[in-house]
Amino acid sequence: PLDGSSNIDCLVSIGTIFAIYRKTTDDEPNERDALQSGRHIVAAGYALYGSATMMVLSTGQGVNCFMLDPSIGEFILTDKDVKIKKRGKIYSLNEGFAQHFYPDVTEYLKKKKYPEDGSAPYGGRYVGSMVA
Repeated sequence: PLDGSSNIDCLVSIGTIFAIYRKTTDDEPNERDALQSGRHIVAAGYALYGSATMMVLSTGQGVNCFMLDPSIGEFILTDKDVKIKKRGKIYSLNEGFAQHFYPDVTEYLKKKKYPEDGSAPYGGRYVGSMVA
């Protein structure tokens, strides 16, 4: 399925999140093959469709990014062993649901948006798509 498909009319990137499992039988693929525990995943990632087509993939040995080169019809490795920063300055959530947040979440967001210690405030970024 397409994640973020409600954003198509806004030209926001959309994508597909996937996991790959080893087939468990010699027969035709069946429900048991598809409904395995996440502990049996052999590869996982997502594809991002927008101004460029990108695939992010892990086989359990780090995370690598590939960009589709339309001139040759192949994915090219563009970023190897990608890591998430330990700390950032951006938060992402749908604040349209703020009236339903737990009070401690509201307080945490307030401290990040309006820090009283003189530090720079966090920026908010939300597009409604986990892959964007």
